Amino acid sequence: MSGAPAMASWDVRLMDFAARLLLAGVALACVAAAAWWALRQPVFAIGRITVDGDVEHNSASSLQANIVPLLQGNFITLQMAQAQAAFESAPWVRRAVVRREFPNLLHVTLQEHVPVAYWGEEGKQLLNAQGEIFDGQDGDDDGSADPDGLAPESETAASGSMSSMPRLDGPPDQAAEVLAMYQRLAPLLAPLGLRMQELTLLERGNWRARLNQNATLELGGGTADELVTRLAQFAATAGEVAARHQRQPQAIASADLRHSGGYALRLHGISTTHAQP
Repeated sequence: MSGAPAMASWDVRLMDFAARLLLAGVALACVAAAAWWALRQPVFAIGRITVDGDVEHNSASSLQANIVPLLQGNFITLQMAQAQAAFESAPWVRRAVVRREFPNLLHVTLQEHVPVAYWGEEGKQLLNAQGEIFDGQDGDDDGSADPDGLAPESETAASGSMSSMPRLDGPPDQAAEVLAMYQRLAPLLAPLGLRMQELTLLERGNWRARLNQNATLELGGGTADELVTRLAQFAATAGEVAARHQRQPQAIASADLRHSGGYALRLHGISTTHAQP
């Protein structure tokens, strides 16, 4: 009979523990609910967003209209990775750094793409210095005044002229390779006083260039070093070949550098000639 009181005592302790645990859970849930409610009060709303860095193509009005509505949450609950992605979705923006500044300020620093070439057959896209393709449509298209709560710290940024940029084309996943090839080949035309306006990587790995006087150069395929050697030999001798026919390098209509040991050259008004470097 002595075991009955001991078991009853154990049951009482167990029920008391369960009751305490239940009360603790209810209290914790109440605290969490209160915190959840408090964090969503207007006092925690984002009061102001400042933007600096590169803001030549994105004004405060365009960012306010297109990007701010994408931000989810308030100053406390805002996911910074989501905010960064939202600002990086703006036209011309390559990188965005977003940070909180208490009590209710978001500070955004933008890095814009720096265009170095037009990209594609129609040149509707742009290529930056890292060989990345991007759309060149400006984010600011309404001309409206800056709204309250969003204030760029710099309104303009210096930029070079885009009128002299070349047009490059090829498979999109090889855009950086095309840019690197252009940067190696274009300076080689200096002896002829000509400028490479277009460079295209064709489907079978061959390269084609167009010069400023609308001449076409078939460069063929191969490694970058092979193309450099081929074009350098052409640039060093084509002026002399043109002079034999009383022509300037600007009279070059086309050239085919795919021939072994030489190239085929056509001048305006002169039949095709062959030259050995």
